Amino acid sequence: MAGASRTTLRITEIFLSLQGEARDAGWPTLFVRLTGCPLRCTYCDTSYAFTGGHTMTLDAIMEEVKQVAASRGYGEVRHVCVTGGEPLAQRGCLELLARLCDADYQVSLETSGALDVSNVDVRVVRVMDLKTPGSGEQSKNRWENLKLLTGSDQVKFVIADRNDYEWARAVIKRYRIADRCEVLFSPVFGRFEPRQLADWIIEDRLPVRFQIQLHKLLWNDEAGR
Repeated sequence: MAGASRTTLRITEIFLSLQGEARDAGWPTLFVRLTGCPLRCTYCDTSYAFTGGHTMTLDAIMEEVKQVAASRGYGEVRHVCVTGGEPLAQRGCLELLARLCDADYQVSLETSGALDVSNVDVRVVRVMDLKTPGSGEQSKNRWENLKLLTGSDQVKFVIADRNDYEWARAVIKRYRIADRCEVLFSPVFGRFEPRQLADWIIEDRLPVRFQIQLHKLLWNDEAGR
């Protein structure tokens, strides 16, 4: 096919579900989960995406996205989330993001923030998961990324305990993150009562949005479906 892209990516799965987190929570969303991740967070719920998957050309990915997103008489689902693993660990991810935007999808990227986000298409909503001490990967945070955030982006902190909460609160203040973009606090699922985190946020009047992983409440599976 003339003009076909030769870019390939390792894909774990492409599926339709409800977005369970962040600003678009609740929307029917097409997920493109890339394989591989350089991090090993203690609470990771997608370790099955570390290895395996299958190689697909960019054109094949776009075609499958179109087919999976098609609905019965209402047109296509327009929200697409590129996730992992760590999607930016594959060079072709940047081209995929741009292609999805060109196709008029509303695109979000779930990234650890450990890799450079400066070349991500400006049309993409970057949901950056800063790693707390409880993750075991705090040292991987790329703090330079915070300077690149805009009002359309979001920063997520996954909170495992009170120490994580205090650490996240200090980081928000130090880098004035809430002045740059929306901030999300999530409790590690099953680690402690979500109400405890909610009470801390209210007590300190933090300018953050509390969230619970909707997909865990609905389906209680690590695949997020």
